[in-house]
Formats: sequence, C-alpha cells, structure tokens
Amino acid sequence: MATFSAYRIFGETTSHSTGLSDEKLLSGHPKDDSQVAGYEEDGKSAGRFVELTLDDLDPGEVVIQTHYSSVNYKDALAATGAGKVIRRFPCVGGVDVAGVVVHSDDTRFKAGDEVIVTGYGMGVDHDGGFAEYVRVPANWVVPLPQGLTLFDAMALGTAGVAAALSIHRLEQNELRPENGNVIVTGATGGVASLAIQMLAQLGYHVVALTGKDTEHDYLKSLGAAEILSRKDLEMGTRPLEKAQWAGALDAVGGETLAWLTRTMQQNGVIASFGNAGGIELNTTVMPFILRGVRLIGIDSAATAMPLRRQIWQRLATDLHPKLLAQVAHGVPFTGLPQVFPLMLQGKLRGRSVVEIKPAA
Repeated sequence: MATFSAYRIFGETTSHSTGLSDEKLLSGHPKDDSQVAGYEEDGKSAGRFVELTLDDLDPGEVVIQTHYSSVNYKDALAATGAGKVIRRFPCVGGVDVAGVVVHSDDTRFKAGDEVIVTGYGMGVDHDGGFAEYVRVPANWVVPLPQGLTLFDAMALGTAGVAAALSIHRLEQNELRPENGNVIVTGATGGVASLAIQMLAQLGYHVVALTGKDTEHDYLKSLGAAEILSRKDLEMGTRPLEKAQWAGALDAVGGETLAWLTRTMQQNGVIASFGNAGGIELNTTVMPFILRGVRLIGIDSAATAMPLRRQIWQRLATDLHPKLLAQVAHGVPFTGLPQVFPLMLQGKLRGRSVVEIKPAA
C-alpha cells in the first residue's frame, strides 16, 4: 500500500523541523501553510493534511478502509487546540470511523466486513478516523448492525451512542413516558437532536431547550412537543425550584445543569453528557436528599463492549431515528478544517458526516 491522506493533529511541542520531515502535503491540497489548518498556531495544537503509510499508524490487529467519519465536539476541541483533549502528539484526529476491513489478524473479523469504531482512544491517544485507513485493536471493533449503512453509522457515531446510552441509563433508573416531561438541553447539537427523535419515537413528551430562536420549527420537526427559549429562562436561585422534569438529557453543563438539579420532579433523573456551557457545577445537596434526584454521567467513549453492542443494536432498531437524514449532512474530507470553528461557535446543527472514501 502506498501513502494515503490523513488529518493529523500536532501539539505545541511539535517543532516545524520534527515530525514532518517524512511527510508531504497532499497533492491537491494547498501548498502553503497559510492556506491550510496550521500547527503550533498561537502555542495551541492544530491540524493539517499529511500523507502517511500504515507503518506511521498506531498498532492494532484490524486495518479498516475508512468510508466515513464524523465531527464531534471533542474533535473540534482537539483540532483547534481549544481544549486539552489529545494526550499524545502527533495524532490523527477523529473519534469515529465506519468502513470495511481490509486486513485482520483476529479471527473475529475478515476482509470485506463492514465495521464501526467509536471512542476508546481514537483521535485522543490512538490515531483516529480522519484518515483513508485506520488501524485499531480488534477489541474496539463493532460489526455494522443489520439495518444500518456505513453512512448511517457515522450520522449516528459517538453522538448517537451518547444519546442512546443516555436514554438506556434513564430507563434503567425507571424513567417512563408516563412519568412526565423530559427536557433536552443544547437541543440543536448532534447528541441532542438525535435524542429528541429517539425520545419522541418512544412516546415521551419532549421539551427542547435552545438559545437559537430561528430553529424552533426544526426542533418541532424532530419530535419536540415544546420549545423553551434560553433567553426566556428564569433559573431562580433557591436550592429547590418548581418541579418540572421527570427526566433530563444535558449537553450544556454549568449553570444549566445546576438549574436542572433544582427543577427535577421527585425521583427525577438527569443524564449529563456535555459541557458546552461550562465544567463547573454549583448546586446543593437538597435536590438529591429531598427529591431523590439522580445525576448520571455518560461516558460513551469507555462503554464496555457488551453494552456497546447492545446500544448499537438499539440504534439499528427501536432507537433508530426515523429522520436521521434530516439531521445529517455530508462534508468532503478536504472541507474538514472548516467545520471545527463553526461547531465551536455553535453555528452548526445536527451531524457532520465526513466523506473520506473517494468515489469509485
């Protein structure tokens, strides 16, 4: 196999004279650094397109030809240096990949198998999915469930796993449609927009909380029964406010998550999977000891394989969003760097699927 293209992230410790000496800018990509995503920009990590060989990738038993990847908030933080996400530099970005096995040293997989990998160390401390080929440990690989295409798998990706896992955990904590309203914050984001569809399909009365007043019709089309505008939100300051929610899926964190703890119904349950609004949580013990509120952390990246397979099976069946195509849009591989700042600025909605395999 000759060289192939990849979007590699370099850290502030990566010098211009090391780590790049055996790499060339891809033919067809801009030839000067001012026209591509740079590296060591203002002392932050950042990425650029390079050519690699399989020998440049981290070890693993399974080699996959990438058809699609996706852009998650973590990817945007890593690629722009806006967050300390990557643990090792340089590293090919991308926490998700869907493609076809071209080689496997593990008997569970063979050439031609359609597979998915999400989370684990992908794009963080193991070369990830923003490359035409990926090499990963066999224990990270999930066979593509019947009923899903590779594009579907990345339209879902880590976001779909987080949404489905959140709902799964809420159900394990006795959340049912008859219990009351379920609120979803950061409603136009990738995880939230998928969660709204899933919850509505299961019969829940979904309230979408958003700061984007132009997106109300879009959220209703996904299944939200009510829209709550962030600018109209009165959070209050008391340890316990009016009880409103049987369940909550929170992408925001910070003040929003604190408000949720104060406004849950008796025995209400919250799934926390994001921190777009901040990492601090200032609340009291009162919601927990007087209302029995439960706060559950969702870490989809480290989900054990038996549960991971179960979640993917649900994503192909009862939790498969019927309007998945409405929340997913394709992005050419060469356009990947332009997606990151838009995501961090909150200017995207739904899911960005990166089209990596060249058209035949």
